[in-house]
Amino acid sequence: MTRPAQHEARTAAERAARHSYGRLVAILSARTRDIAASEDALADAFARALERWPAEGVPDRPEAWLLSVARHRTLDAWRHSRVQDDAAQTLLLLADEVAADTEGAEAVPDDRLRLLFVCAHPAIDEAARAPLMLQTVLGLDATRMAGAFLTAPATLGQRLVRAKARIRAAGIPFEFPRAQDLPQRLQDVQDGIYAAYGTGWDDVDGADAKQRGLTAEAIELGRILCQLMPREPEPWGLLALMLFCESRAAARRSDAGDYVPLDEQDTARWDPALRAQAEQALRTAAVLNRPGAYQLEAAIQSAHCARRLGAEVPADALVALYDGLLALRPGLGAQVSRACALANAAGPAEGLRALDATPPAQIANYQPYWAARAHLLGRTGKVAEAREAYARAAGLSTSPAIRAYLMAAASRL
Repeated sequence: MTRPAQHEARTAAERAARHSYGRLVAILSARTRDIAASEDALADAFARALERWPAEGVPDRPEAWLLSVARHRTLDAWRHSRVQDDAAQTLLLLADEVAADTEGAEAVPDDRLRLLFVCAHPAIDEAARAPLMLQTVLGLDATRMAGAFLTAPATLGQRLVRAKARIRAAGIPFEFPRAQDLPQRLQDVQDGIYAAYGTGWDDVDGADAKQRGLTAEAIELGRILCQLMPREPEPWGLLALMLFCESRAAARRSDAGDYVPLDEQDTARWDPALRAQAEQALRTAAVLNRPGAYQLEAAIQSAHCARRLGAEVPADALVALYDGLLALRPGLGAQVSRACALANAAGPAEGLRALDATPPAQIANYQPYWAARAHLLGRTGKVAEAREAYARAAGLSTSPAIRAYLMAAASRL
């Protein structure tokens, strides 16, 4: 085999993993109800692809090829195990194989959203639902996910193993929830989609560098969720929030790759089309007249954008929005952000007092708290304390670019 053939095969496999991993796991799991076994089967299919595609050529439909190989591996496993009802499960998988042969390009449907709702089943531990979504539907490793959930990678990995075992042992069904069950699971699904969006922002030490671009997939899932539940306002709020953030993506880094905070971004690099879509989604949510946390977060982003573009947005208006957010869904991130908004409205001393009210056990390893504290200490002239806080924030950051920004800010003091 030639080096170009190997490169073509590897590129095709990486593209399939990036674009279709979650769909393939969802299809396999729908029959097996065993996420871990489905992931193992799919990993084996990718390994075989890297062995065979360089010599045989990349198939016309790589995802369908991978799905077929993974299904055959699952069948082989069942034939050697008496745990499952072999005859029934084999017939189900063979039926899937026939469907795959006759449906052509539709052999790999988009079942990601269904699997998100499965991962939000109330029988699964609440703390494991969103991480399970990210690993199962998007193929993220524990290292990249851990920071989003303020959890050590090893702890998160154990949590995911237990969640998958729970799905298998309890026989949790993989059908789409009934209409009356959707609202119960909606919050977890939204949280999973937003966590997926956040994991695509920055490089993370120790994570797989190839698993990027999840922001686009999260936004796509957000759009699908809005289509599925158009009369629910919170999916529209979530979509607006992601679109506001994504509209500024090109301005978050300088040409040299340095981190640029919102207040210093070049607004000419913002995407006006995405910002307009965000505003429209937020208006759609507002018409439904049921305020929610994601709508308030999107409204906060809208206000930040408007102020940066020169509009008159009173500083205390942002404080009020954060107050509303905390009333609906208390969280450490919102508390820290409110303290920063309060500092802009009433001075850095007030912001520091708000930070001081946060329980010490909650902020020990929370990087945004120490970055905000460092900034406000610097504004009050407490240089030594500010440098210490900047150092702590840098030590807690998983992004090299943000670490460099924090250390540069400390040196400027």
